[in-house]
Amino acid sequence: MRRQKNRFKNFFIKILIFLAVFACCFLGFQFFTKTGLFRVPGVVYYDEELSEEEISLLKGIFTEDLVLDKDVHISVKEYFEKPNLKIGDYLYQIYVPVTDFYSEKTNLDIDNPSNLFADPYIKDYEIISINDLNFDKKLLSLNNKYYLDDFESGAVFKVISFESEKFKEEIEPLVKSSFDKSFPDKSSVLTFAQTGVTALSRGMNKKLNQIEDASYFAANIKDFLSAFDLTHTSNESSFSEMASDGNICSDPRFITTLNDIGLDIVELTGNHNQDCGNLDATNTIDIYQENNIKIVGGGKTAEEAAKPLEISEKNTNITFLAYNQSTGGATHGNTPGANQYYEENAVAEISAAKNRGDFVIVDVQYYECSAYASETEDTTCDYANSSAGDQVGFFRHLIDLGADVVVGTSAHQPQTYELYNGGAIYYGLGNLFFDQYWWPGTTRSLILAHYFYNGKLLQTNIMPTAYDQNFQTSLIEPEDAKIFIERLKSARPKQ
Repeated sequence: MRRQKNRFKNFFIKILIFLAVFACCFLGFQFFTKTGLFRVPGVVYYDEELSEEEISLLKGIFTEDLVLDKDVHISVKEYFEKPNLKIGDYLYQIYVPVTDFYSEKTNLDIDNPSNLFADPYIKDYEIISINDLNFDKKLLSLNNKYYLDDFESGAVFKVISFESEKFKEEIEPLVKSSFDKSFPDKSSVLTFAQTGVTALSRGMNKKLNQIEDASYFAANIKDFLSAFDLTHTSNESSFSEMASDGNICSDPRFITTLNDIGLDIVELTGNHNQDCGNLDATNTIDIYQENNIKIVGGGKTAEEAAKPLEISEKNTNITFLAYNQSTGGATHGNTPGANQYYEENAVAEISAAKNRGDFVIVDVQYYECSAYASETEDTTCDYANSSAGDQVGFFRHLIDLGADVVVGTSAHQPQTYELYNGGAIYYGLGNLFFDQYWWPGTTRSLILAHYFYNGKLLQTNIMPTAYDQNFQTSLIEPEDAKIFIERLKSARPKQ
């Protein structure tokens, strides 16, 4: 009996020793591996460069009751050029410098990204998110880089980084919805160049017969214009075998010039498209269609000419309307010509476009200012009220009807521009291609470089051009362009 008790006692002791050893091993393993009872939760470390707003957002994600398996280090960094992102990096925000719409300022030089957000005593610019960019503010180049040119520079790119051994499994599901954002880029921004009067005629016909190369005339501007998704011009001369140095008709070879600039849209509101007769005007429309060039503001019949051009590209819908208000050349039936302006038509067409949610551009062939016929610099035509009739009142009326942008395409000399009632007006764009080199005012034009993102006009960059007796159009040098735009700005109408 006593032996039996001893055996039981020894067995019990062995069990206790086994349990003790097992417990020591188990708890020791937990202690050294920081699991189980000794598990230490992951810690969130915030970089001191994070703003209060960012920390507040992050703490809303990494709450006190959230238990992480591994530590996470959160940091932020700013770059002047769009960086290549690694695992755990998010392009969190893009900031751009802007200034007043009418400012002569074009560029901002900054040596350090963080300095862009400093608050100088005199501040002639502001820093905004790219999401807040709108055409009523002027986007500045940053260190001579314009963000909308290539979307890789000209801004401050803010990257937030999450470093964790378990980023994919643990951190990414928590932060992806808040920090994985999309921004404007080449694939999503619709670029649209609007140009002024084109009349490849008279002296240009003579020059073409001399050089026998229609590519010559666009050689200095084709790379710039053809880079846009859409390129427009208002062509006032039809193709004709009768083209000479004495008429406003175009040698058929000039289709090469238009193709070289990547022309996508031709406006036919001009008053010279019938100069060579109805047959040539009709055949010219066929040539445009054969070259996949869309037509607005004109046609083979009045019904055709009145059709709005609806553009739907890159998640942006634009209704493009174009009218001949006063200069002749309109079609009134089954003959080719320009789209005559009628108030009831404009009201209905603009209203229908706005009801669809479209962005509305209206081009107008208006009365011309004749003061450009001067061999000296004459600023008379800079002013919108230099044309016959109430140009200011008429163009503003179109904005009041609902147009977002109104453009004058009859002026042979660039005119002023303004913001009005939530829209933008460019009273005259001047001559892109023509032979009027003997008057300095008519050698210049404005290209309106529009940038659209998800149906919103982010910006319109005004790019002046010029040509001389060689008939080759080029962009004006930046400093000269700045002076010229300042001159036009100073002529804007009184509000």
